[in-house]
Amino acid sequence: MEAGPFSSSGINGRGGCIVAAEMMKCLVYDKSSMPWDKTRGFQLREMPTPVLDEQKDPEDSENVLVKVVYAGFCGSDRGIWNRTAFKGMIFDSLKRQKSTTRIIGHEMIGEIVQVGSKVTSRFGYAPKNIVSTESHIICGNCYQCRIGQTHICSQDVIIGIGRDGCFAEYIKLPANVLWPTDPRKIKMKVAALQEPFGNAVHACTTADLRGKTVAVFGCGTIGLFVIMVARALGATRVIGIEPNPANVEMAKQLGADDVIQLDLTKSAPHGWSADKALVAQVRETFGGIGADVSMEMAGFNSSVNNAIQSTRRGGEVILFGLKQGNFHIQAFDRLIVNGITLHSVIGRRIFETWYIGRNLLEDRSNGIQDKISNIILGGGDNSVVHINEFDPESFEDTLKAWPKPLIQF
Repeated sequence: MEAGPFSSSGINGRGGCIVAAEMMKCLVYDKSSMPWDKTRGFQLREMPTPVLDEQKDPEDSENVLVKVVYAGFCGSDRGIWNRTAFKGMIFDSLKRQKSTTRIIGHEMIGEIVQVGSKVTSRFGYAPKNIVSTESHIICGNCYQCRIGQTHICSQDVIIGIGRDGCFAEYIKLPANVLWPTDPRKIKMKVAALQEPFGNAVHACTTADLRGKTVAVFGCGTIGLFVIMVARALGATRVIGIEPNPANVEMAKQLGADDVIQLDLTKSAPHGWSADKALVAQVRETFGGIGADVSMEMAGFNSSVNNAIQSTRRGGEVILFGLKQGNFHIQAFDRLIVNGITLHSVIGRRIFETWYIGRNLLEDRSNGIQDKISNIILGGGDNSVVHINEFDPESFEDTLKAWPKPLIQF
């Protein structure tokens, strides 16, 4: 950890540390009162504020207590909200912890208000430092961690799924996953999105994009980030493929050379096969040979086949979109004969991706930070919901209107 994490004069504007209250407001899923198959959304609750108690838990010597300022609402959170993803992981972790309630959320920016006895000497953090966090809590001891593949730690625990998350006024975190952030260089609202922005950075750095043509299949939040990052990393032409008209327009504003609006009413013959007309259009956009690199960000079986079929011989396909279940690869023999390379991407390389992401956000010449602030977040407070004003029904409208809502605490 580099020395001297960044700090501010205090998020409450008074220059001092904030003392944690005994109870805090948070958004939760409670399996005892919210049957998975019969409910949706989260509940606003008051829960005990986490504390550092080294006598009770010696590991707290390397933990910190953070006052959350902004938390980003992720696609994963949408999956939990709609009860379409992560049921097993949440239920298994709650069973191990002998609890029924999970605080959701894993994207955040906040201010440290308390540190364990070993934190400052080992990691350099102190109260009032502004920090984001890696969402994967890693063990540091498994084979993957020991050879530098910490992003696929075999014992990792995801914040907001396997342990309580950041849709809360306070969160306790191990200091080794924190990321120091300078609010003078990265706006606080944008800084809350460093974790998902890192997904796009990881995807775009998996292949060498310099001088390459890129097709982005799925322009949700991460796909929109990919359009900007790919351009900043040297891609010569970037196009998007997206069904949502609002996201099509955002992709254009963020720098896509062209965006093909996918018509979902025209279903594939088998439900999983590629759209021949779409593939032909993508290939024609790239001189008839196809994309050098296709970024599959949606996770649907048909989208995976669209990406593979749209990639030139010898090209690369980045698989980031995630859906459960078995997939059918169309014309598998051609995948091999055409020499196409598939890359699976999860999370962020800890902390290599974070360094690259920081540099991209702090470099104002590329326009990425301003575009995130003005276009993806709307340039104001319309995409922001204060925890005191949270209402499940009105929040549904926010989810429909914005690709990346923020929760303010």
